Amino acid sequence: MTSAHAFFSLHTILWCSQHITLSSFSSQPILYSYFRSSCSWRVRIALALKGISYDLVPVNLIKDGGQQFSAEFKALNPMQQVPALKIDGITISQSLAIINYLEETHPNPRLLPQDPKKRAQVRMIADHIASGIQPLQNLSVLKQMGEKKMEWAQNCIASGFQALEQILQHTAGRYCVGDEVSMADLCLVPQVANAERFKVDMGPYPTITRINKALLELEAFKISHPSRQPDTPAELRA
Repeated sequence: MTSAHAFFSLHTILWCSQHITLSSFSSQPILYSYFRSSCSWRVRIALALKGISYDLVPVNLIKDGGQQFSAEFKALNPMQQVPALKIDGITISQSLAIINYLEETHPNPRLLPQDPKKRAQVRMIADHIASGIQPLQNLSVLKQMGEKKMEWAQNCIASGFQALEQILQHTAGRYCVGDEVSMADLCLVPQVANAERFKVDMGPYPTITRINKALLELEAFKISHPSRQPDTPAELRA
């Protein structure tokens, strides 16, 4: 279990005072996250799987027009997106870059297979989701779609899932690639949650559904779930 809950009150006070530089208060990694952000969820899963304790700073993407657009947060991450991770004296943004850094510095348990072919498949599936599906239905895009945002999100996810289902039929074992949890799985579960939130019919995707169900039984996926975060609204808590 991470230490995110223990530091939540302190970090909330500091955030409201517009102090982003929390490294002087903590020797642990600091994750800037939003409970519902699928990209943040990927990183929370990775940290949980690797047993890395961290402090969490909630960044509300909705409140006050989006706290990610503050000058303080822009100084931390010029892309004004979550997640961002302060670790080992550097700040890393982009979820897959963060996960790759964690994989290289904390190799056990591994999230990339040793076999180069399987490793390529894992990266392919992760990129399929992280580059080919999620960005098309994220908050910044949906804001531009107006009344058609639900239809847009459904179409983008369904199109991506049609291809992903076909890919997984060739790569999957218990999980996305074989029987070991990988970076691909860290991308899959949050994207399925997005699909459910946008009321995508999951009937045509039995392989995706089966893998997602198996992954949600794992403790790392449970404790990192959006319904169990310090900034989860009371009405959405598990």
